[in-house]
Amino acid sequence: MEEIETCPAQRLLKMLSGKWKAEIFRLATESPLRFNNLLRQIQGSNKQSLATALKELEEEGLLEKITIKLKPLHIEYNLTEKGKALIPVFQQLEGLA
Repeated sequence: MEEIETCPAQRLLKMLSGKWKAEIFRLATESPLRFNNLLRQIQGSNKQSLATALKELEEEGLLEKITIKLKPLHIEYNLTEKGKALIPVFQQLEGLA
């Protein structure tokens, strides 16, 4: 049986629930993300929890993973169009806190 969402914001809250997802999303609104920078920026994070959160945000269509083939090879995460469309909603939620 499929769950019926009674509040439009419920879907966004579900997408951003979980360890570090909201913080990662907030940082992605400011600039492209790199994994090691995230490890330094998010106090208490670890490689496994960050990797899981990034993968889930990518699966939700909020982040896209881009491999930059310059030496040294590195990966950046950027907001997708779907992610960018959610910025005003996210900012409103932040303003309520």
